[in-house]
Amino acid sequence: MQVKKYLVRCLHRLQKGPGYTYKELLVWYCDNTNTHGPKRIICEGPKKKAMWFVLTLLFASIVFWQWGVFIRTYLSWEVSVSLSIGFKTMDFPAVTICNASPFQYSKVKHLLKDLDQLMEAVLERILAPEPAGANATRALNLTLWNHTPLVLIDERNPRRPVVLDLFADNHNASARGSPAPGGACNGPRCKVAMRLCCHNGTVCTYRNFTSATQAVTEWYTLQATNIFSQVPTQELVKMGYSSEQLILACLFGAEPCSYRNFTSLFHPDYGNCYIFNWGMAEQALPSSNPGVEFGLKLILDLGQEDYVPFLTSTAGARLLLHEQRSYPFVKEEGIYAMSGTETSIGVLVDKLERKGKPYSQCTANGSDVPVHNLYRGYNTSYSIQACIRSCFQEHMIRNCSCGHYLYPLPPGEKYCSSRDFPDWVYCYSQLRRSPAQRETCIGMCKESCNDTQYKMTISMADWPSEASEDWIFHVLSQERDQSTNITLSRKGIVKLNIYFQEFNYRTIEESAANNIVWLLSNLGGQFGFWMGGSVLCLIEFAEIVIDFLWITVIRLVAFSKSLRQRRAQARYAGPPPTVAELVEAHTNFAFHPDTANPEAYPHEQTLPIPGTPPPNYDSLRLQPLDIIESDSEGDAI
Repeated sequence: MQVKKYLVRCLHRLQKGPGYTYKELLVWYCDNTNTHGPKRIICEGPKKKAMWFVLTLLFASIVFWQWGVFIRTYLSWEVSVSLSIGFKTMDFPAVTICNASPFQYSKVKHLLKDLDQLMEAVLERILAPEPAGANATRALNLTLWNHTPLVLIDERNPRRPVVLDLFADNHNASARGSPAPGGACNGPRCKVAMRLCCHNGTVCTYRNFTSATQAVTEWYTLQATNIFSQVPTQELVKMGYSSEQLILACLFGAEPCSYRNFTSLFHPDYGNCYIFNWGMAEQALPSSNPGVEFGLKLILDLGQEDYVPFLTSTAGARLLLHEQRSYPFVKEEGIYAMSGTETSIGVLVDKLERKGKPYSQCTANGSDVPVHNLYRGYNTSYSIQACIRSCFQEHMIRNCSCGHYLYPLPPGEKYCSSRDFPDWVYCYSQLRRSPAQRETCIGMCKESCNDTQYKMTISMADWPSEASEDWIFHVLSQERDQSTNITLSRKGIVKLNIYFQEFNYRTIEESAANNIVWLLSNLGGQFGFWMGGSVLCLIEFAEIVIDFLWITVIRLVAFSKSLRQRRAQARYAGPPPTVAELVEAHTNFAFHPDTANPEAYPHEQTLPIPGTPPPNYDSLRLQPLDIIESDSEGDAI
């Protein structure tokens, strides 16, 4: 009902017409506003009016300019970083430990037999001053070699470098596109490179290395990846180091622990990894106090004597501290602990809290990231590392039609192998070196809004000492193998101490540098300083704007009404018809008005008919005489 009354009142206001003009409204505003400048414009003389008009216009322009600067600064969504230090009992971080060698050589030797023989032949060709005879390579299986061979690039003539195939004397190198047969090549001008080809060898490129060590290591790793990608994960787990074999002793604070307190995870780079305090099935363990006595103590047996010789050139344990329920990216974020040492790791905690949209593009849980997280199958939380690797695997599948062995595989896809995808190495190499691919993935992935980082202080010492080496190895050998002889050595033993240095933790928090209070304060300050105004002055200005619009609407309605009236009058070229003519036209359809101008009404246009027809008077009708007499007789009777 209130809305209806208001609409009716507005209609009456429109019908009444404008109450005052624009000039009257402007004069009223300048005379009644609380802003200082407009009052002086109408109260002073002509010269002062001009001066105050210029000053008011100038200061109003400055106010609007300053307002634009402050609004633009506010909409830039800048943040300020604050650092606070707290003290409380904290959850102990998740600890992931891996052996540097992903597999035991005794269990994968049958898979790598042909590759190892080929590797030994390659080393002989690189190190030998003269090429070996044909019989030296006759028994080699060159299937792997044909897909991705190593070559020697002779750069003694920089303008015309010569490519030498290592096995050209035994294998038809010209079919592979080598411009020169194999031969002796020594000195710094001879480099080892990897030849990558596609489309049956018609398109080739060379990946150069500064050292033959890097070249043969990369080549062997690539070929081993090609072999392991065809083996089921369950079989690969059996070929790695078991937790019982790796973890000899465990102590958390004053409580003993064992390999049963670790969660197994297969990592493509390091084989079987084991995670302590991951928090997947159990609650995270808190640390009661800082210090070595209240941390995690481990003794690991690396079994270095069973390392894969050409696949692993580093001896030690790889470990990583991370949050609970997060995937451990050991290769990218982990550190090494050297064998034969006691490594102490003091931990400090930094908590990062970033502002979300619109201040940054961080994500809370990765649900708004346009990349399918392939690590979600591990039931882990979102991280930018998982997003980047998932994005690379998507590009790998899209461009190469297969997935790389080092990353999780989407359902329905296959890992790359030279047997099923002969060109995958070339495709993978081009994709990995593509800046566009990296920029695309970095642009699509987002940082996590909340993150915890563990800052580590690492110290090392020889362990065990020469004085205690005998009895320590006797005890550990008896516990592991029930043997009275020493079956362990310094080369394969690592002792780890992981603990909180202190319970102080730092919180690095982002907050809005310019909030709405800052914006309103600056807007009001500039308006008050230059114009002497306040919020009420803005309301007055808004009021006059509304009045201007209202007058404009009223004038438009009045103009529209007058325009309709003029159009209605224009329909009659001559004077309007009389009442008698209208009555006759309504009652006598054969009647035509006597108009001086016969072209006043076109044939297509009919005469207007009144909305209410006149009464039908019988006295105005012409009737026969016999009808009138019969009516009179009836009245006499």
